[in-house]
Amino acid sequence: MKKLLFLCFCLQVFCLSAQRNFKDSTLSTPWVAIHYGANWAQNDLADRFGYLNHLGFHAGYKTNRNWTWAVDGNFIFGERVKLTNLFDGLRDSYGNLTDVNGDIAIVLTLARGYNVNLAIGKVIPIFGSNQNSGLYIHGGAGYLAHKVRVESRDQVIPQLELDYRKGYDRLTTGLNLHQFIGYAFLANSGVVNFYGGIYAQQGFTKNRRTIFYDMPDTPVPSNTRLDVQVGIRAGWFIPIYKRQPKDFYFN
Repeated sequence: MKKLLFLCFCLQVFCLSAQRNFKDSTLSTPWVAIHYGANWAQNDLADRFGYLNHLGFHAGYKTNRNWTWAVDGNFIFGERVKLTNLFDGLRDSYGNLTDVNGDIAIVLTLARGYNVNLAIGKVIPIFGSNQNSGLYIHGGAGYLAHKVRVESRDQVIPQLELDYRKGYDRLTTGLNLHQFIGYAFLANSGVVNFYGGIYAQQGFTKNRRTIFYDMPDTPVPSNTRLDVQVGIRAGWFIPIYKRQPKDFYFN
């Protein structure tokens, strides 16, 4: 993460040589951004997970009419998994999970996932900073996948190795929609280019496993799920402006 932030900072500084003062004009420009989101699971997703982090990117193009086109993606991760009885069938009479050597095993369950969307949006100048900053709205559609990551660290637990983990991971995928409303600021000059606001995501997904090992006698639900996430997002823009021509004067 530190290396990524340092690389983005270097790119932003490099782009300064090509920036121009656009206080009174609306410019078209490619841009990329990295962002962090704090989200809370809702609807069907809330049965599995709690608080979820998003670490992502937003890369596209802003036109001289302030329309934006972009690819928006997130790596989703969290530590709050509500499926607390996943491994009850693997525990001994003392309630412990044991590894191949008979030692008590430590097993972690974590939330993992990602989404990638195509997005269209609009920057609406307000507050008078410049014509390229203001209310920022975008939305889009794409693909969502999430699952329970099972980690046993350095211990070998035969019932949870290789493909056996798939029986517990609840892999779920499907169509994804998202909406964002907030504020975007592109400085007249300098590296301060940011955005932040409210973010929402709706996944229309299905379970992709044919059996849940913790419930082998119960058919896996085949209905379409509504996996909702709602939260806030803050990001750092890196606009890539064309280099301005140099002026030459002759006597």
